[in-house]
Amino acid sequence: MPHINVNAIKGVFSADQKRQVIEKLTDAMVEIEGEALRGVTWVTINEVESGDWGIGGQALTAGNVKAMQQAAE
Repeated sequence: MPHINVNAIKGVFSADQKRQVIEKLTDAMVEIEGEALRGVTWVTINEVESGDWGIGGQALTAGNVKAMQQAAE
């Protein structure tokens, strides 16, 4: 059955936001394949330590991501 893996930098999302991610990704699978998938859809959130994730050759921290989020708002 579906297993959705989400990778994120530790400290970026709150517990409530992670719960919402799990709920909404499950809802998306159910919307595509039907209600029978709800009970068998797995969502795993893997958190990588701040600074252990790189983009463009540079380490990315939770602070960097939060600054990008604020700039987008």
